[in-house]
Amino acid sequence: QVQLVESGGGLVQPGGSLRLSCAASGSILGINAMGWYRQAAGKQRELVATITSGGSTNYADSAKGRFTISRDNAKNAVFLQMNSLKPEDTAVYYCTAYLQAISTSSWRYYWGQGTQVTVSS
Repeated sequence: QVQLVESGGGLVQPGGSLRLSCAASGSILGINAMGWYRQAAGKQRELVATITSGGSTNYADSAKGRFTISRDNAKNAVFLQMNSLKPEDTAVYYCTAYLQAISTSSWRYYWGQGTQVTVSS
């Protein structure tokens, strides 16, 4: 069974940094892209950043200049370095991957269960 597991969330003061990690495991034929979304209380889930297996990146305007997404294709992992964190960054952060599982032979999005990031003084 394919699964995504996130780690690295926690409580940090404004201006601080956190590094989120996510690894996909299971019988995977291929991964086209991985990324991060977040959902704050009372708000819609929104895109934070994505990265393709080739290294092309895309960021939400709110993340540009502060967050950096990277990946390790060999380990089916994606990371999100978050700097200069603001209270409005507080949310549950979800890892996602667009991949093809060997068991289904079909492409679809998979999601992790999320990791809480709280930015507060």
